[in-house]
Amino acid sequence: MKELNVVLTELGVSKVRLAKYLGVSRQMLYNYLAIDNLDDWPKEKSAKLLSLLNIESKDELKNIKINGEYIIEVEHRLKEGVQDSSNREIIADLKGFNKKEQELLSEIINLLKEKLSNDKTKETYNTYLYLYNFLQSMETTDELKYILAYMSKSLGFTDPSEFVFNKDKQFVFESIMFSAITLYNGGHASKTKISETHKKFVQDIEHKNEEKLSRTQELNTAKVQALKELGYNEISESNAKEVLEKIDEIESRKV
Repeated sequence: MKELNVVLTELGVSKVRLAKYLGVSRQMLYNYLAIDNLDDWPKEKSAKLLSLLNIESKDELKNIKINGEYIIEVEHRLKEGVQDSSNREIIADLKGFNKKEQELLSEIINLLKEKLSNDKTKETYNTYLYLYNFLQSMETTDELKYILAYMSKSLGFTDPSEFVFNKDKQFVFESIMFSAITLYNGGHASKTKISETHKKFVQDIEHKNEEKLSRTQELNTAKVQALKELGYNEISESNAKEVLEKIDEIESRKV
């Protein structure tokens, strides 16, 4: 299998992507590659590998000419194969979504899986953790949608004159974002000059967190009082509506 390993190395095909393409684990792929004769592979897997390399038998491996055009062709087949394989894995979880929604979810899931599989650094993990927090908050913070629209436009994926959210607010937000990004990229926003602004940013977050904590404590106090007044020990499915109504009543007494 020396010829195969040489070809895969010159093509720049990672073991992670090849394993996904073949529909096997990385460990199983390593087991395959340790076999001296491709004919000893499972027929389905060897046929798929030959198809990826666009050859009919293992004897043609030594005749493969690696050039730019060939690399692009293999990359295209690899990408399609990996996508099809991943789609089959997750399609069972996408019932109830229409075709476009399924395609979008599949693309997002496949991209996240590939990025996290190929890069195990703490920076990558934290990047996608922040993305998760971002997605969690989109329904309550419209500006997060405007950020996505701005980045999609600035990276050339979306027409800059397209406004799918609140047009006036999105227009204002994108204009301010452009000014801020221009200032940042221009090198005029030194750490010394904006340190006071960042200090205010931190203070604002701390203030919001204090308010959130205070509100949580108030609600917990109201919940305890509501349960006591109603004669319950805890909230259950059967009494949840009644308890919530009692909490609202208790909250209204403070007005």
